Parts: sequence; structure tokens; C-alpha cells
Amino acid sequence: MSGESLNRLKGFREHGEERFKMKGVFVILDGVADEPCKILGGKTPLEVAKTPNLDALCEKGKLDYCYPIKEGVAPESSSAVISLFGQDYRYAPRGILEAQGLGIPLKNGDLAFRCNFATIDSLEKGNVLDRRCGRTLSTKESAILAKEVNEKVNLPFEFQFYPSVQHRGALVFRGGFSDNISGADAAYSEGKVKTGEGKLIFSQPLDDEEDSKLSSDLVNAFMRKSYEVLKESNVNVIRKRKGLFPANMIISRGPGSSLIKYKKLKGKWMALGYMPLEKGIAKSFGMDIYRFRYPKMKDIDVYKNLELGLKKALKYSVKMLKRYKKRYDYFYVHIKETDTPGHDNMPLDKVRMIELIDERFFGFLRKYIGKEKLIITADHTTSCRKKAHSAEPVPVLLYNLSEKKGNAKRFTEKEALGGKKWMGKKLLEGTLFS
Repeated sequence: MSGESLNRLKGFREHGEERFKMKGVFVILDGVADEPCKILGGKTPLEVAKTPNLDALCEKGKLDYCYPIKEGVAPESSSAVISLFGQDYRYAPRGILEAQGLGIPLKNGDLAFRCNFATIDSLEKGNVLDRRCGRTLSTKESAILAKEVNEKVNLPFEFQFYPSVQHRGALVFRGGFSDNISGADAAYSEGKVKTGEGKLIFSQPLDDEEDSKLSSDLVNAFMRKSYEVLKESNVNVIRKRKGLFPANMIISRGPGSSLIKYKKLKGKWMALGYMPLEKGIAKSFGMDIYRFRYPKMKDIDVYKNLELGLKKALKYSVKMLKRYKKRYDYFYVHIKETDTPGHDNMPLDKVRMIELIDERFFGFLRKYIGKEKLIITADHTTSCRKKAHSAEPVPVLLYNLSEKKGNAKRFTEKEALGGKKWMGKKLLEGTLFS
């Protein structure tokens, strides 16, 4: 390399580091907020967990509370995170975000869905026995089932089903389709969570256009035909023999047919990317993504897999902040694993994961953060009692963001209610960017 090139590179590095010195970190702990749990003596997992590092940050910061999209609504993760980044929660088609996060090439008009492998008793009865086939589907099983569906389901239009993490997947129909149709997952509707639904539902057109009817008919045909393939799969024959839920139905939600690019956020951002949705959201806001490979699900112990994944996510969160502190203005860290125990009514596991995060991540942040701004919050409350997202507000810790400090000693739902009320869409603009 010539001397001139070396000087140019040196100048780029110096000015780059000066321009992009870290200004703030935005941490979302997925579904970490909860309701009081009987097994925890009427306390929430955040109240029971031993979190000395988070407590220390809390005592030096200000604790408020936030409704991620609006009061009285239990939000889906996609709509909640989009709202927390300042966008209209109604424009968060889960299917497109999921597909973008998986790196699936899309064109406008391709119809994308977020999917689950699920378990039903039969197509005729239509009872959904488990939306996630017991959380016991291995990475290998998922890949085999996806291959069989892609090879054996015959439809008049091109499609591809993509397995992702555990029971999750994405479905894409290629062509010019309408997304003005309902999803085929009774637990979710229009970015909001519906609880207590145990019946299989099919997609419906939401207008009188022929394209919409064609799209919903295509989704429903895929569901019926893939069921016939899945119920005969050797994977599911073996799973039933072992007493496990067969992955015999693919349910879908969040239809979208237009590529998403939201208004660019202030500053240069990097996101920790390991789950498809969060990677898709980060891409849609123009963030760079710091990636790592999530551990494969090798057996039926999902909590062993989640703990391995959490430890890896925390390790790479620390690596990302250390390595790129002088190259980016802001960092987005989304930790997913605190959500699952709430859906499964496993408060003790939720406590353990919170404590692990406190030890391995907030212990680092407590020493690492100087004058930089820090926000710690959740995208929604996930209630162990309801085994679903709920409408309660979530705590918001503002560190180096307020003159008022020390209004709370612990990052808990109850103590947060003594602070200011925020609406998710206004949070970043009123704090990190103010």
C-alpha cells in the first residue's frame, strides 16, 4: 500500500472514529415484564430475580413506564418494536420482516408470512393442540419437514417454505398478490394478541377484489395440502411414537406483499442480529447487523437450547459493543429468551434468565457505560398466568437521560409506575435523540 493510501486510510479512521463515537445503547428485553406469579409468592420474575447490576444502573438513572403501542392493547412483537422505534405500529407486516431477516430475496408482490409448525387433532375437527408443537421440534426435523412440503405440495403458483429457528418459519408465494387478507393464526390479529383461541382458522379476503380472494384461497390450499404431507411424514410418525406433538400443520400470520424501508433513524446504528424478526426490523431501518449463529435445537429440551442461545447472545452483545464503539452512534440489543418462559408459564426459568442477563451483560454495561445514554425496556409484557402477551405497561430505565435520578431502586413493574408515562412511538425521540 502506498504512503498516500496509508495517510488516506489513517485520516478516514481518525475522522470516522471522531464522527461515530458511541452515543447510546437501546436494550429491549423481550417480554421480560410480567404479572404477579403464584409460585413466586405473588411477585413478578423481575421482583424475585437477583439483579445487583441492573439495580445499580436503576439507582443512578430514572425509572419510567411505557405502553409500547397504546393503552389497553397486548401487542405482537413486530408492532411493538416498530412502535418503539417511532413508526406506526399498524405498518409492521410480520411476514415481510421475517423474510427480510432470513435473507430471503423478495420482490414487490411476493406474499410473505411468518409461520409456525403447529399441532392439530385433524383437519376435520380443527382443534389446535399446540401452536408450537410442544417446543420440541429439532432443527433437523424442521429442515426435513420443510423439504417434504416444498417438494410434495403442488399449487398453481410458485412458493417456498423456509424453516428458521425451532418451530418458526416463513412462507413466500412468488408473483403479484394482495396482502389485504387475514392471517391464519387465531392467536394474532392486526399486530395485536388474542388469547384463548384454540381453533384452526383459515385466511379470509378483507375486500372484494379478486386478487385478495385468490391470495387467501392460495394460503388455505397450502395449509390443507401441507397437512396431508406432514401427517404422513416419517418425522411425525416417529414423534407420535415417542409421545411428542406431531408438527402436522403450518399456521401463518402477518401477510405482507410490499418491501419495507422505514424512515432512517438519526445517527449510524448497529444491531445484534440472531432472530429473524429483529434482523428484519434492523434491516428495514438501515442498521448494520452484527451476526452470530444461533445454536441448533438438537433434542427436545428447548430450555437447554434457550440457555445456550442466551449465553451466546450475551457474549456477542459484549463483543459488539467493545469492537464497534468508535464506529457507530447507537446500538440496538434485543434479547429474545426472556419471552418464552412467559408463554410457557415457567416463572422460575424466567427468573434464571433475568439473572443470567444481569450477570453477563448488565455487569459489563454497568462498568462500560460512561457518559453515553442507555435505555433498557421491554417490547411487551408476557404474562406467565395468561401464557401470552398482555396489555400492562413495561418498565423503562433511562440512564444519563434525565436530571432526575434515583426515583427507584429496582427495575420492576411496580416501581416503574412511580415514574413518567411514555407511549412507545415517542420514546426514542423524547430521550435518546433529545
